[in-house]
Amino acid sequence: MTAVQQYRFQRSTTALLKWVGLSSSSYYYHPREGPRGFVASTHTRTRQGELVANSTVVEAMKSLLLEEFVCYGYRKVTKAIGATYQINHKKVYRLMREAHLLYHQKIRAHPGKRSFVRYRSAQATYPMQYLCMDIKYVYVHGEGRNAYLLTVLDIFTRRILRYVFQASIKQGDVVLMLEAMLASYPCPEGVILRNDNGSQFIATSVRSFLKARGIHQEFTHVATPEDNAYIEAFHSLLEREVIARYEFDSFYHAQRTIQNYYRFYNEKRLHSALKYKTPSAVWNAFFNDHNTINHLNQNKKNVQLIGG
Repeated sequence: MTAVQQYRFQRSTTALLKWVGLSSSSYYYHPREGPRGFVASTHTRTRQGELVANSTVVEAMKSLLLEEFVCYGYRKVTKAIGATYQINHKKVYRLMREAHLLYHQKIRAHPGKRSFVRYRSAQATYPMQYLCMDIKYVYVHGEGRNAYLLTVLDIFTRRILRYVFQASIKQGDVVLMLEAMLASYPCPEGVILRNDNGSQFIATSVRSFLKARGIHQEFTHVATPEDNAYIEAFHSLLEREVIARYEFDSFYHAQRTIQNYYRFYNEKRLHSALKYKTPSAVWNAFFNDHNTINHLNQNKKNVQLIGG
């Protein structure tokens, strides 16, 4: 390099490079500061052409990977989110690496620790003390696809408090359903709500909503449906008495059938665990007994009526 600089005014640079055995690319190369290559993109396009921040894509990846039994690597994640985003496997790998979502790494999608169930069998001594909720798939033959049925059940009376039946259920739908439930039923202090680890239930918006309402949310252990036995038992009834017996022509047909069954279940179906009474009969008997409510108030159960 020094010889080329010394004689560069007497001979051509090409000749001097040949003389010293140095390639032109090495001679003209000037290192620059910062990482090599192009600057990494900060946004991604959706299939509709909308430009969204990469953080939105990362949240979609987290929701996917937090579903039970989903252990995808970056290539499968690319396929899974490819219907929504215009993204290749290289960018997916980079985003997953930066967010610590690669297969061998531990996923921490939401701040704060989840409270897992301590006792497998939930015991309740009055209505609205212990609740449970879960989502069940309902196949609609006329549509050729599954719909989602989200149900909240009161453990003491086995009463269905609220449900949502939709083509899809997201975290916002869970919050709206719970808000409607709390506006319609008495809400004692210290309500416990048990659910599994579905992405809709572990979402920050759902956890924050329940915490703000003073409801303690507890999660079942992974791949342990017996931790949520009451709602699972109800789903078995629903499967045997409705889903296995009906072939739904449309979403509307399924919706009306489920609505009618839930009304029948609450008002007319005899429940052996309730001494062959209906859930509504047990519910009404409890709240018609003023002595029971006064007893709860004296024991600081603080039963407050929030709705009708």
